[in-house]
Amino acid sequence: MFTLTRADGYQLSTDPDRLDLDRVHDWLATDAYWALGRERETVARAFAGSIGFGVYRPGDGRQVAVARVVTDRATFAWLCDVYVDRAERGRGLGTWLAGGVRDHLAELGVRRILLATLDAHGVYGKLGFQPVAADRYMELDQRVTPITGKDQEPDPHLTVDG
Repeated sequence: MFTLTRADGYQLSTDPDRLDLDRVHDWLATDAYWALGRERETVARAFAGSIGFGVYRPGDGRQVAVARVVTDRATFAWLCDVYVDRAERGRGLGTWLAGGVRDHLAELGVRRILLATLDAHGVYGKLGFQPVAADRYMELDQRVTPITGKDQEPDPHLTVDG
């Protein structure tokens, strides 16, 4: 378990028992452009299979930020679902959270961390993240219709020999 405390008392922790998944679900499903409408069950499964990082307010210990890392804990990590409560923004918590994630992963030996963002390049850039070489990476988005999916209309241009 990883814990880090800022000089002003905010605490970062990977303790899964401290994560308020109802609060996290609300943030993601209602205010995070990449996860709008995400179901509570999906949030729970995603965090169960990842390292969850929570940031907790000094005094009352209320969770005020979150990040999730999908990783093999050895060589690669995907940083995602980074969210800071709107009432807590402007305190540098997002940069501090992402920096804590980066440092914890470095302690594990992870050297490659990827993420995707539409609007927080400056936050991550402060920590050494850089745009990727587009010709080096590929993506498979399973929201597209699979060619062998059930209940799909067959494409007359595709055949499956079998």
